[in-house]
Amino acid sequence: MRKSIHRISTGNTQSAGESSAGSGQPLSILESVFGETVALFHRLRVVAEQVHGQGEMSAGRRGILRNIDRLGPQTVPQMARDRPVSRQHIQTLVNELAKEGLVDFIDNPAHKRSSLVHLTRKGKVTLDAMNQREAKLLGALDTGIAEKDLRTAAAVLRRLRESFEDARWKRLLQDKRGNTA
Repeated sequence: MRKSIHRISTGNTQSAGESSAGSGQPLSILESVFGETVALFHRLRVVAEQVHGQGEMSAGRRGILRNIDRLGPQTVPQMARDRPVSRQHIQTLVNELAKEGLVDFIDNPAHKRSSLVHLTRKGKVTLDAMNQREAKLLGALDTGIAEKDLRTAAAVLRRLRESFEDARWKRLLQDKRGNTA
């Protein structure tokens, strides 16, 4: 069953995603969720810089360390596929992390020329310290939002993300491109 996307009016209060370029036109609830998600993403980048310092550990470098810790050793091309950046950008970040001894390169049994990037002991200690710093601060934050509501929000965002990773989304894109070409 296809769900309709309801329109919302901007009313007198305006938050991210509620109007299209100041047009006053109501946006769909989905567009509003996207707008708020983008606004939260940018706010979280600022928060991370406040907590960790931009020079010490940029968002890209933290992301690489976290992904390797969560998913295990990966090649640079594998990491780049999961991000909206080039393989060359990921390679630059990985090289910086390697110079600091936070990651190293290990043989890749599946590919002779593309080594796996591996989290070193120093990298794991650095990542654990970052996570502890964040957990301490976030634990002290009173959002006024019930845990149940936060779990629901996480589940909804996960389902939205999965919708854009699904084959149906890819078919929709192909169909749309075929109709406009």
